[in-house]
Amino acid sequence: MKALIISDSHGLTNELEMIKERHGHEVDVMIHCGDSELESTSKEMESFITVRGNCDFDSGYPNEAIYEFGDNKIYTTHGHLYNVKMTLMNLDYRAREVGANIVCFGHSHVAGTELIDGVLYINPGSIRLPRMRKEGTYVTIEERAHEMIVKFHDIDGYVIKSLTTVVNL
Repeated sequence: MKALIISDSHGLTNELEMIKERHGHEVDVMIHCGDSELESTSKEMESFITVRGNCDFDSGYPNEAIYEFGDNKIYTTHGHLYNVKMTLMNLDYRAREVGANIVCFGHSHVAGTELIDGVLYINPGSIRLPRMRKEGTYVTIEERAHEMIVKFHDIDGYVIKSLTTVVNL
């Protein structure tokens, strides 16, 4: 199985459509971790599992989403309700409470992955306002046997090799 994960697009529309066109045919699920600043019913948000970020004012977005992904369970939230800019501890408690072993979140705009006691945390960064790097980023993940291949891409779709990782779950 394969997924596309994006966050913090902050009003971008053409770029979301471009990324959907680039990867939509090859992924089983597309996830937006919040702060799209678009209406939940907008065409750009179609096909995405979405959550509400602190800059999303449409109450049509839920605060969290849980999705079965092959042998894994993905928990998605924006992160502002869990203080992710300071610690992953609160988010870790929620992930374990719902039985998730993959957590997708945004809010900090800092791209990265971390494996904590068997739970994979993925922040795809931001395609509009990246922090700690110059290029905007998003992620594709692919499940193969008991490993997860996490690839970070720049806005043009090129793989950022320094961020790409393989994780055994």
